[in-house]
Amino acid sequence: MAKSENKARTAAAAKSRKHGRLPADISAAVHAALDKKALDPLVLDLRHTPAFTDFFVLCSGQNTRQVQAIADAVEQALRAHAVRASHVEGYDRAEWILMDFFTFIVHVFTPQTRAFYSLERLWGDAERIEIPGDSPAAR
Repeated sequence: MAKSENKARTAAAAKSRKHGRLPADISAAVHAALDKKALDPLVLDLRHTPAFTDFFVLCSGQNTRQVQAIADAVEQALRAHAVRASHVEGYDRAEWILMDFFTFIVHVFTPQTRAFYSLERLWGDAERIEIPGDSPAAR
């Protein structure tokens, strides 16, 4: 195989990983959040870091009521996939709701709390996974 073909395959593989499909339960969580107008959704792939889970799903709601609505939608969508959170924290205050599903954790923040804790920066070594557009055709 020529060097140019090898480079092309390597680039295609990297692009495929970057745009790769998310596991079904994580995709369901992301789409449930988007259905509730979540802001700035992001998935961090933590599998190649010394983390305690495989993925983080991060998003924000404009206020505490929307943060709770997003968390409720995620819980309902994952229940349809027979997936239940092992632990939920922060629902009553709704500044930061953490939902632990063992292999992934969903974090729903208010914008101020997300900026303060800056998990994207804290887990800067993690691969960022692009979220497909929130149009129905992208789902």
